[in-house]
Amino acid sequence: MRSAGAEFSEHLYQYEEHGGTAVSARELGVDEHQVIKTLMFCEGPKVVVMLMHGDLQVSARELARQAGLRGLEPCSREQAEKASGYQVGGISPFAQRKSWPIYAEKSIQQLPYLYINGGKRGFLVGMNPATLERLLKPGWVEVKREK
Repeated sequence: MRSAGAEFSEHLYQYEEHGGTAVSARELGVDEHQVIKTLMFCEGPKVVVMLMHGDLQVSARELARQAGLRGLEPCSREQAEKASGYQVGGISPFAQRKSWPIYAEKSIQQLPYLYINGGKRGFLVGMNPATLERLLKPGWVEVKREK
């Protein structure tokens, strides 16, 4: 992100095992909707990265349809860590081990500011959606489900 000249803020917080975006939002004092989780989905050896609001879930069926795949399932912990190069709880969409297709929930574009994992547990980076778009060039999809 630095080499790309991106403007972002850095935010450390006390990581809690299985706390997810609710904990990071609480620790940063922001709405969980602004905390974007990085999810890894698999279809055999194919991997897709999905960015979603922390307070929402992903319809894997709809994501597969919009990505032009037959069926996607959440990657196992081992698959996600091997594919991304990061530890679960610290998976970032930036600088992954391989250049996987990245999709993002379309409504993320409407946020004034977002927080997303910076590559380790307890570390988020903040940016505006335009910066996220410029750095990742995700495919924008509508696949959200309420928790």
